Amino acid sequence: MSEHPIEGLMKTAMENLKQMIDVNTIIGDPVETPDGSVILTVSKVGFGFAAGGSEFNNSDQQNHGGGQQQGQNSGEELPFGGGSGGGVSITPIAFLIVGSTGVKTIHLDNSTHLYERLLDLAPGVVEKIQHMMNNKNRQNVQQNQQQNQNQQQNPF
Repeated sequence: MSEHPIEGLMKTAMENLKQMIDVNTIIGDPVETPDGSVILTVSKVGFGFAAGGSEFNNSDQQNHGGGQQQGQNSGEELPFGGGSGGGVSITPIAFLIVGSTGVKTIHLDNSTHLYERLLDLAPGVVEKIQHMMNNKNRQNVQQNQQQNQNQQQNPF
């Protein structure tokens, strides 16, 4: 059985998409700075693909008696028309800076930066709340001790 024309369209489009897909599309090529640090770009990548087609029948080739197309009964190939397309969207979202002091992330998207800041600040907030709770507990203990001393001095 011969290959249908839509298969050729899809095969060509998929091969071209395959050539575009590479790890360097998401994590960019490293750039070395004079101080020895390495900068990597991080991108958000989106791919889209569509293909379609149809076989056409000439009006003079119709079989009016049975409602069947002549091409289906006689083995003739009907004319085919189709197309395929694809698209790629690449959006840089951050830079990774790898240096002797560690890894630093610089986000280009403000909302992502906000989430990272919240995660960075969370341990400090928890420590402050614990410190406030401990101070409040100490104050309560001291107040209770003072009340006990006052009650012992003035039983009435």
